[in-house]
Amino acid sequence: MKTVLILSAAVAAFALAGCAEREQTASGIKSDAAPWQGTNKQPPFMAAGWKQGDKADWESKLKVRTVNGQNDYVKVP
Repeated sequence: MKTVLILSAAVAAFALAGCAEREQTASGIKSDAAPWQGTNKQPPFMAAGWKQGDKADWESKLKVRTVNGQNDYVKVP
């Protein structure tokens, strides 16, 4: 009887623990500058030939990365 009581109390505690979870919301990226303005970082972090502050050049670099399959690595069979 005692073990059944302890077991039921443990189950109730686990069930109630799930009710205490806080709400999770996505905050997103908060920046004051447009993405093509850059981050003032030095080259290994910038694409070669990219002109900081040029929106058309930034968009063309994104299109090239998409066409080339960004993050699409060759899979080994």
